[in-house]
Amino acid sequence: MQTNPYLVHHFLEYSAARHGRKVALVCDGLRLTYGEIDAAANRFARYLVSIGVDRHQRVVIFLDNSVEAVIALFGTLKAGAVFVLPNVTMKSAKLAYILNNCGATTLVAHDSRRRVIEEAMADADGVRHLVWCHHGQPCEAPQGSRRLDSFTQWSDLFVAGDSDAGGRLPAVIDRDLATIIYTSGSTGEPKGVVSAHYNMVAAARSITTYLENVETDIVLNTLPFSFDYGLYQLLMVFLFGGTLVLENSFTYPRVVLERLAVEEVTGFPIVPTMVAMLLQMRDLARFDFRCLRYLTNTGAALPVAHIRSLRKMLPHVRIFSMYGLTECKRVSYLPPEKLDEKPDSVGIPIPNSEVFVVDATGREVAANEVGELVVRGSHVMQGYWNDPVETARVFRPGNRHGEIVLHTGDLFRRDAEGYLYFVSRTDDLIKTRGERVSPKEIENALCALDGVAEAAVVGVPDEVLGKALKAFVVCGRQAHLSEMQVQAYCHKTLEPFMVPKYVEFVEALPKTSSGKIDRKSLH
Repeated sequence: MQTNPYLVHHFLEYSAARHGRKVALVCDGLRLTYGEIDAAANRFARYLVSIGVDRHQRVVIFLDNSVEAVIALFGTLKAGAVFVLPNVTMKSAKLAYILNNCGATTLVAHDSRRRVIEEAMADADGVRHLVWCHHGQPCEAPQGSRRLDSFTQWSDLFVAGDSDAGGRLPAVIDRDLATIIYTSGSTGEPKGVVSAHYNMVAAARSITTYLENVETDIVLNTLPFSFDYGLYQLLMVFLFGGTLVLENSFTYPRVVLERLAVEEVTGFPIVPTMVAMLLQMRDLARFDFRCLRYLTNTGAALPVAHIRSLRKMLPHVRIFSMYGLTECKRVSYLPPEKLDEKPDSVGIPIPNSEVFVVDATGREVAANEVGELVVRGSHVMQGYWNDPVETARVFRPGNRHGEIVLHTGDLFRRDAEGYLYFVSRTDDLIKTRGERVSPKEIENALCALDGVAEAAVVGVPDEVLGKALKAFVVCGRQAHLSEMQVQAYCHKTLEPFMVPKYVEFVEALPKTSSGKIDRKSLH
């Protein structure tokens, strides 16, 4: 038995060896044990080896949050290959780009995405093997599958037989690649962030340490596996031997909250858009949160007003405000006992890591001065797939020989006690009236206004100002605000150059697949 996991799939193997009959995954009406998932992952791994998938080859898993996705992910790792999890809402052109960019040899997909798969595969000649998932009876092969070396129905992989039959699986070391996670492409084409096993193990261990996870924890995840925040819920639960309750989205909050109560969930990862939805629910008090021990937030900072509302609604729950990015998974967390004192902070570096706030020359700035955040630690990923120029720009040599540190491109300040405060993405800053303005600061102010549920601020062309500030505001239930009221409030709370020239009221803000506000869609 592996008692000190150093590979990602050891998380599953270790928990299966310790308590194989324990329920590991609750999903789609199924309750699967660690032993069952481990056996299925072994079978899938041996299938991959049998069709010629070698160590380090890429397997694209184009599936919703599902039992099949979990098995395929761990089976890919056991086979020594690299898993890639694109978001299932993406269109065929982007999927084809990812298939070609990562050089995928194998694709695991579901019949519900048939048209997207067919169109993408027409432009992705490198894919040689297709595993086809489906509900019910096996279905017709998609167009283009005849040119492949193999086409296999998922259900055919799990007929009766020994999951350990077929010989030894490849040896894997912790420096081997484990995954390529594609970013949302906010700066152009999607970039593939490359992670080795040791990067992911270090990140998972660090996060579960400060969350104080134990085997009895039950975590409910609605975030997609394509979003690293969602993916790590699976990995961390399997590391500490808990139970993961898996949903596909937070589209129907009441259904999710009912599940949270029935399954006696202790941990619930959220993003700000989910909090905004929760706080607008009129019947929120009827749901049972008694078992809930902690909430985590990342993806974007929670407005202070929302934090205070959550604290009032759930006084017994520990709330972790966190900051991270795909290139290193997690950077910092705010200890819950500091939440009332420093509600706008994203906290201190995660265990076994170090951060610096530096100026343009690379020198650390003084307390409360703004600079770029630089991250050091084993959780810093390897770089961008097939993109040496961008890798060299972001992943640079540190002060110690042979070490690479991450230049995040995010502007931060650090107070005298060492607590971090997010200021802005470098590329989000808006130049207006000769000043560089952080939209986040204005958005936080807007969310503190009574009646505002969500807000986003962008710059729009202006002949005089260069860029004028425009605020998009979502009002809470039964709230009625005017443009004049919003601007008057901003004049009271912000410097004159930070007051939006325009205010537009909208029913909802556009979101990316990971729940972040899609600023490029606002104009």
